[in-house]
Amino acid sequence: MTADAIALVVPVPPPARKVPQLRTHHGDTFVDSYEWMRDKESPELIDYLTRENEYTDAVTRHQEPLREAIFNEIRERTQETDLSVPARKKGWWYYSRTEEGKQYGIQCRTAAEDTGDLSRDWTPPEVVPGVPVPGEQILLDGNELADGKPFFSLGGLSVTEDGTLLAYCEDNAGDERFTLRIKNLETGELLPDEVPNIFYGLSFSPDGTRVYYTVVDDAWRPYQVRVHTLGTPVADDVVVYQEDDVAMWTGFEVSADRTQLLISIGCSEYSEYRVLDLARPEDGLTTLISRDERILYDAEPVTIGDASHYLLTHDRNAKNSMVSLVAAGEFAKPLTEQQWTTVIPHDDAVRVNGVSVTRTHLVLSVRKDTVERVQVLPLAGLGTADQGLPTEPDFDEALFTSNLANAEFDSPIIRLSYTSYLTPPRVYDYVLEDGSLELRKETEVRGGYDPSDYVAERHWAPAADGTLIPLSVVRRAGLAPDGTNPAVIYAYGSYEVSMDPAFSIARLSLLDRGIVFVTAHIRGGGEMGRSWYDQGKKLSKKNTFTDFVDATTYLGTSGWADPGRIAAMGGSAGGLLMGAVANLAPEKYRAIVAQVPFVDALTTILDPELPLSALEWEEWGNPITDPEVYRYMKEYTPYENVRPVAYPRIAAVTSYNDTRVLYVEPAKWVAQLRETTTGSEPIVLKTEMDGGHGGASGRYSRWRDVAWDYAFAADAVGATEVLARSTSSVE
Repeated sequence: MTADAIALVVPVPPPARKVPQLRTHHGDTFVDSYEWMRDKESPELIDYLTRENEYTDAVTRHQEPLREAIFNEIRERTQETDLSVPARKKGWWYYSRTEEGKQYGIQCRTAAEDTGDLSRDWTPPEVVPGVPVPGEQILLDGNELADGKPFFSLGGLSVTEDGTLLAYCEDNAGDERFTLRIKNLETGELLPDEVPNIFYGLSFSPDGTRVYYTVVDDAWRPYQVRVHTLGTPVADDVVVYQEDDVAMWTGFEVSADRTQLLISIGCSEYSEYRVLDLARPEDGLTTLISRDERILYDAEPVTIGDASHYLLTHDRNAKNSMVSLVAAGEFAKPLTEQQWTTVIPHDDAVRVNGVSVTRTHLVLSVRKDTVERVQVLPLAGLGTADQGLPTEPDFDEALFTSNLANAEFDSPIIRLSYTSYLTPPRVYDYVLEDGSLELRKETEVRGGYDPSDYVAERHWAPAADGTLIPLSVVRRAGLAPDGTNPAVIYAYGSYEVSMDPAFSIARLSLLDRGIVFVTAHIRGGGEMGRSWYDQGKKLSKKNTFTDFVDATTYLGTSGWADPGRIAAMGGSAGGLLMGAVANLAPEKYRAIVAQVPFVDALTTILDPELPLSALEWEEWGNPITDPEVYRYMKEYTPYENVRPVAYPRIAAVTSYNDTRVLYVEPAKWVAQLRETTTGSEPIVLKTEMDGGHGGASGRYSRWRDVAWDYAFAADAVGATEVLARSTSSVE
């Protein structure tokens, strides 16, 4: 065969064997021909996924130069040898750094001074990328830990109060089950203590003799909090708390004042706290507010006038949540008899996300006008007529995100992170005494990045029911609203998760190719408060999908995008969104990139033995017990609703070891799409065989994953070349 003939060979997708399997619920039977793919260890399945990857490679081979260009652009714009701003804990400044050519971060520290001058003692040492830090001690080098392993991820770090021991946990498979290890930071040696199969999060007890950690059950639900005493067999580890309700998620943290272990048990609609006095663990756990009261709350202990209190962020008669101060003794009374003092009242326009405390101040995380921001309030006079008003750092952009990054209990400052669509991540220290801001770092973007070359603005798209959907539109400043521009529209829209403004080096590669990047803040997310979330869950879930389609329609008529050159992108629950809109309005999208997509949601949620299924009932409803939920879900879940229409080109991207959205969901979906579509556009499945829910590990591997996704979308909308910089600005 000649070279020309070989070049004309059209790749053929691997055939997917059909084995009809019946699934019957509430009198309805669904025939599932591809459920056999769930057998993860089947040689046939592994061979099938391998051949799917080969087909994907063949279909997208022409995109390789574009992928390589985007990868190189990301790399060239990134300060590869870099350091985080040191954060103080007790007698040390802790920070992480990266080195050019290395995949993983390096965790470090250097000694702090105590001169008596608070301003000086809490001013981080100046660090310069590539310049050795005096007195640096390397705690963990991720590159050394990852050497020779197919996957590497850290799931938690904790240092004892005296700074002598480090606890860390690592995952080498991508399945989010970690191994806990303890390192002696004085000798550099590992202690013999090693605890396998733990989940995210760990913390030393204040005296450094014990480590608290969580464990998941067979359905991958965190259900136990355990404690390991150093120097004892793992078999002797004590279960501090076990949650047997399969619909409840369990976690813990040590309180800011290091006096209590706070165990949180909850779902999206209500919660419960069990607290342990760390000075007297033998006394056992105390319940604050029982889950039977159906209140969604968080708790943080605080001492007011030498008396123990709790700050509660709660939704009791407060849809958007509020903050109350409650004396510790009140929880022994029936709820109706307890005295709660309002600290932050409920506001229909402000969503209260939570609180943190230092010895002198209360730090609030709130969302107002879709934007997440930080407010600060002195503890002095809290809950009395002398209580002050919250203050808020002043920033000069309309669309930004500000979060609390660190608040050491005894510190005179708190550390804030700040970013926007146009501003690279900044780190500020906020001085609690006078409210002044000290800029500690702005992430460098190499290659001559100029924010004035781009525009970020808010648009409002009308939904079919009249609701206005906020859109964040980011574009090159030189683009004209002439209806010719390519666009990518992205969304998530579940679990009250907000897609907040953030800077992305990778996104510049799309913007510079003339692509208008749109984030649709659809119902089901949290951008507009708790009601916005409630309008996009359970029996209102379809609003999430129709909002996205309506946002796409608006984009195509706004002048900023050519309606024939729009690609859609979303991941996980946002991948379910991608599958739903592909069925609802396939003609509106030139391409769809579905990342780890939850496209077989009904099959998953109908089986409580599958990972995390029971935890989903509070989001989608319980189709096992409720025939109305079953009917409603079956009307929108992507796999069941594939129909004979011309689908756009679709890429389903997944990971073999993902425990949150199993690889089988996109695998089945792609097979069903190929069998049913009346169109000729390629539909491909890309499986990372060594990755987890976030894909491959290591920053260069992640950059290549992003470059792959972006190249697929950019190629589809005909935006492969970087625009000239000499375009005139149209505003």
